[in-house]
Amino acid sequence: MPMATDPICGMTVDEQTARSAIRDGTTYYFCAEGCRRRFMGDGLVPAPSAPQQPAPGRAGAIYTCPMHPEIEQIGPGACPKCGMDLEPKTLQLDAGNDDPELRGMTRRFWIAAALTLPVFLVSMLPMVGVPVDRWLGPTAHSWLQLVLATPVVLWAGWPFFERGFRSLVTGHLNMFTLIAIGTGAAYLYSVVAVLFPAIIPHQFRHDGGVPVYFEAAAVIITLVLLGQLLELRARHRTGAAIRELLSLAPPVARVVHHGEEREVPLDDVQQGDVLRVRPGEKIPVDGRLTDGGSAVEESMITGEPMPVEKRVGDAVIGGTLNQTGSFLMVADKVGKDTVLARIIGMVADAQRSRAPIQKVADAVAGYFVPAVLAIAVITFLVWAIAAPEQPPLAWAFVNAVAVLIIACPCALGLATPMSIMVGIGRGAREGVLVKNAEVLERLEKVDTVVVDKTGTLTAGRPSLTECIPLPSMTEADLLRYAASVEQNSEHPLARAIVAGAAARNLAVPAVANFDSVTGGGARGSVEGREVLVGKRGWLAEEGVADLAALDDRAEALQRQGRTVMHVAVDRRLAGLIAVSDPMKASTPEAVRSLHGLGLRIIMLTGDSEETARTVAAELGIDEFRAGVKPAGKHALVRALQAEGRTVAMAGDGINDAPALAAADVGIAMGTGSDAAIESAGVTLVKGDLRGIVKAIALSRHTMRNIRQNLFFALIYNALGVPIAAGVLYPLSSHLLLNPMIAAAAMSLSSVSVVANALRLRSMKMDS
Repeated sequence: MPMATDPICGMTVDEQTARSAIRDGTTYYFCAEGCRRRFMGDGLVPAPSAPQQPAPGRAGAIYTCPMHPEIEQIGPGACPKCGMDLEPKTLQLDAGNDDPELRGMTRRFWIAAALTLPVFLVSMLPMVGVPVDRWLGPTAHSWLQLVLATPVVLWAGWPFFERGFRSLVTGHLNMFTLIAIGTGAAYLYSVVAVLFPAIIPHQFRHDGGVPVYFEAAAVIITLVLLGQLLELRARHRTGAAIRELLSLAPPVARVVHHGEEREVPLDDVQQGDVLRVRPGEKIPVDGRLTDGGSAVEESMITGEPMPVEKRVGDAVIGGTLNQTGSFLMVADKVGKDTVLARIIGMVADAQRSRAPIQKVADAVAGYFVPAVLAIAVITFLVWAIAAPEQPPLAWAFVNAVAVLIIACPCALGLATPMSIMVGIGRGAREGVLVKNAEVLERLEKVDTVVVDKTGTLTAGRPSLTECIPLPSMTEADLLRYAASVEQNSEHPLARAIVAGAAARNLAVPAVANFDSVTGGGARGSVEGREVLVGKRGWLAEEGVADLAALDDRAEALQRQGRTVMHVAVDRRLAGLIAVSDPMKASTPEAVRSLHGLGLRIIMLTGDSEETARTVAAELGIDEFRAGVKPAGKHALVRALQAEGRTVAMAGDGINDAPALAAADVGIAMGTGSDAAIESAGVTLVKGDLRGIVKAIALSRHTMRNIRQNLFFALIYNALGVPIAAGVLYPLSSHLLLNPMIAAAAMSLSSVSVVANALRLRSMKMDS
């Protein structure tokens, strides 16, 4: 491979310095340092696709930047463009919950916090009348701050200096550039002031000593560490969502070969293999039934709680749950081609593609950093030439550093975290759990709410809704007979009937000669009478009379989305029992409140068109889509975003996970699946859709508070920069930025930010 220059980090890449991997006969080279960008064998152009992971586990995985997907490297690290932490492109189920990055950042934060607190107190207490500096003496006071702050800046904050230096080398200025320059200037100036106080002009002294800025450097580093820690925890939860989805597939499958069954790892299943699936087992891969039959719970895909009857020739999906029967199936799609694998891919891509809030900070830094550096350089040159006293370089150095210190807004580090911490805590008290600051920012701009029907608008579980007897039978007896037969069944519809009888305090007699017919229903002997409960077609096959008597009622109920079961006693129709997923009591009020906020509401469901239309009309929902699969939900969210809409997606099921991850804000019901909760940015603990109204109100109040905090954080610094540069020196009694004035400005801005953020504790969550 000829030598090439990495276009991102500027490193020279050749066969001696690059790490190589071979795939499909092509050699791929990785830059050993910097961004470790991939190169083809000729070294002239980036490789079009990533090579296979060289080794399993985190250390050998390919990591990429969510904001700059062209950046890839082997193993974790920071993006050379924006400085944010890279994320793994793929996740293994056996990767576990241990995250070395998160563990390391947590250790850095807590050690930094433990050392920063005493530095902050020792520095700030004299300003509120506690003379710590006099008790210790000026020298000991400064040395104590130096000893405590040095590990915070040089060890805990070292990753930020690395990122800041890299941003200067590559020209991609970001918030880490600002952090490195501001904290570095404050720390280096303070070290010089402690070790060589004689070179500091007397105008910058206070009570004979030279004030230092160790507390500013330590506080900023600690707050940034807190932000990075929260970001890594959010990313770790993202990984938990993928692991939850991966765990849906069983680890092994039962392959049938020449009449013999043997268990093999799921990865060893090949297309065309015949598999045995027993009752209660998860279906291993996508395929179709070749023998037997069963009821399969497919809510992972459809979101609907009702099981689906499967017979020979019907398709089944990997990860769904077989319920009552045993069957043989042939594997049609395995590995990455299964529906579950595609769902996992959509969730991973959507979560990785989110534009983080850091992008705004980087855009500001792109203009702010060069301006500050230019002002500092100009200040140094002017004072080096026109210093009123000797030595001129000391005047130039002190004033240039003063610009860098005062221009780095200490309270800016507090502005967002304080509001976020108070706001998130306030939301938690109301059962609204918000994952991070980015979610709050996006939630404020939402104009379209997409809601899943089952489990979000409805209760998400079948329950008895109607019991319609013929004149020859009472309603209580009809339900007693049906519940008696169904009490031995594990079918969700059977459980709904039994629960309905219990709710009406009916005594359910024992059943004899119970038999369950896959795809048909159940039968048994109750109080000496033969009772059949099931589908109309099965009862017709059994020779039940009078089946047409309630056909009109059955059809009307089915149009409303009910699942209708016929009950026969002694081979004659006795009545109908209908089961459905009832609407949550809070749903109508929630829909009205969301409309009151000016939001457009779209309902998605895997249910039929007729049922969806009925529900939408009943609730006054703007639009609906019926028969929607996971990929369809994901596609609709993307289509709405392409129209320029800011979309919140509310759901509770595994089938909602791709759409929740793709939406600007994913909102999960706390009563739903773990995969949905992990994929979402907001969780409503009570599963009450009215929580969306509270979440939006929380967002609007919090973001308004953050903007106010940013004003308080910046106004003092903006006023301080010209004073630090010495603009007022010739105009107003040789006025310079006295370190005490700078310290007071930083303190006042911080106090203003904290006081304003605390107002969020008393905000109203319904407006």
